[in-house]
Amino acid sequence: MKFSIYQESRQGPRKSNQDRVAYCYSRDALCMVIADGMGGHLHGEVAAQIASQFISEAFQRNAQPRLADPLRFLLESITNAHHAIVDYANVRSLLETPRTTCVVCVVQDGLAHWAHVGDSRLYLVRNGRIEGQTKDHSRVQILVDAGRVREEAVAAHPDRNKIFNCLGQMGPPKVDLSRRVALRHGDVILLATDGLWGPLTSRHICEELLRADVMQAVPKLLDMAEVRAGKEGDNASVVAMTWFDEAGTADTAGISTVSMDPTDVKTTVEQFGKSTPPASGGYLTDDEIERAIDEIRNAIQKHSK
Repeated sequence: MKFSIYQESRQGPRKSNQDRVAYCYSRDALCMVIADGMGGHLHGEVAAQIASQFISEAFQRNAQPRLADPLRFLLESITNAHHAIVDYANVRSLLETPRTTCVVCVVQDGLAHWAHVGDSRLYLVRNGRIEGQTKDHSRVQILVDAGRVREEAVAAHPDRNKIFNCLGQMGPPKVDLSRRVALRHGDVILLATDGLWGPLTSRHICEELLRADVMQAVPKLLDMAEVRAGKEGDNASVVAMTWFDEAGTADTAGISTVSMDPTDVKTTVEQFGKSTPPASGGYLTDDEIERAIDEIRNAIQKHSK
């Protein structure tokens, strides 16, 4: 495989960052993850951490160097991440289970497969046009589908944050699986939380990705989202990948996995507590962070195969 990849998460004007971003790859497969902890629920950042960490670790175990069945991996890892979140809440005797959205993409054999729960999005951009996109599990998306709300008005709609499907909810989440898509040279897959896509239109995203590679385009998109959202902005996070056809791309900058050891997996996962404000900010103390890390690890291990 050959690709360039960029990830970034910005706190924005919020008191904490409840988004989590991760990506990992073996010689033959790539996995990208976005999770947006739901601020209206306790410990949203914990739910997002469990989701991103659980799925990344499942990929590390199973991609040796390829996944036997990418769609089955997506369904099982996302579902088991949900169960790990519920177990975390049970251990802590929380009155309300932490919740998070999640979108995951796996690329293998030049084919992209993705799945999502909630309103974190995936865009497949080809030649400056959106060729594929997830559909939000939200009340306002129902209104868009019914023709009662224009897509451009979603960001300002009062029901925008009403999500009816997420990890950590009372019942099992509905995991939406994509059809597999054959990637072409120059295709971009972009995963983002609503802090990025909310203030921007599809046209903004496509135009910026058409002008430059993800390494330059994504920071500009984040800048643009922050400016347009202003004081009402949310955490904004993105992981984006440009796919290269290995034939004839020797001079193209990016990551090549050709020479990787079949048992090796490269992983970038943010650890819990890294972006958590200090105790003086009225948030988690150092002891609480350490306890949460242990409980996150225990919840993940219980559902890991």
